[in-house]
Amino acid sequence: MKTRSRSETDDDQPRLAVLIDADNAQPSVIEGLLAEVAKYGVASVKRIYGDFTSTRMTQWKQALLKHSISPVQQFAYTSGKNATDSSLIIDAMDLLYTGRFDGFCLVSSDSDFTRLAQRLREEGPTVYGFGERKTPDAFVQACDKFIYTEVLRSEAASPEPSKPAAAVAKPARKGRKTPQGAQAAQTPKPEAMAVAATTAAPAAPADAKAAPLSAPLKLLRQAIEEASDDQGWAGLGSVGSYLNKVRPDFDPRLYGHKKLSDLLRRLSAQFELEERGNEGGSKRIFVRSRS
Repeated sequence: MKTRSRSETDDDQPRLAVLIDADNAQPSVIEGLLAEVAKYGVASVKRIYGDFTSTRMTQWKQALLKHSISPVQQFAYTSGKNATDSSLIIDAMDLLYTGRFDGFCLVSSDSDFTRLAQRLREEGPTVYGFGERKTPDAFVQACDKFIYTEVLRSEAASPEPSKPAAAVAKPARKGRKTPQGAQAAQTPKPEAMAVAATTAAPAAPADAKAAPLSAPLKLLRQAIEEASDDQGWAGLGSVGSYLNKVRPDFDPRLYGHKKLSDLLRRLSAQFELEERGNEGGSKRIFVRSRS
């Protein structure tokens, strides 16, 4: 295999290939997905695979132009057979053997890419998976890191639950002035909206942002124990590294928090956090389980 040579212009950032299965991904997540990819490196290749002659793919056209994603047309040669998977797998292996990529981002909820993820990892590149929560666990575990696309959906792409309520409220006004309390109810304060964002909506649409899950206390305690010293304290970085090794799909955003430290602070009854500084002025966060 060829060895890629880094240039001064790429700032030593990992070079990534983003390969999207259009049959098992939604255009509403693409903006958040590419922003997430940017955390791990530079998306040198961005390709999407599907039969773009189908009316089901019309929503992808605007997203492809906006984000400079190269479409790879793949006709369905036989009804009921997915030729898109084969095309994506062949391209992934071709890109692998160029030796120019440090990682691959596989965007699909299809378990058929499990072996591809395993094969890519065997050669050394880091494999990032992106898919919905319905993604089979075999594919999730085959990746170094797996991100559920529900946490990547932009607020603009999610349906607004307040619109139907406004439509019901309008007929109630028959020449009367709006009560002062009703106006406040129609315009919720930012802090009220923040609380509502972390609460499950009982009638939320299927494609809306998923409600936060319950925190995995057993997994968190296990990670802290494995990384702890004699006093039970563990560096937050070591805890996060262990969590990703054990569960590639672990993500604090699934539990309503952007950072692992924020999640642990919310669970103050179970975990204790402490900030420690050094001579250089930088601080590290340590955590331990409460007895």
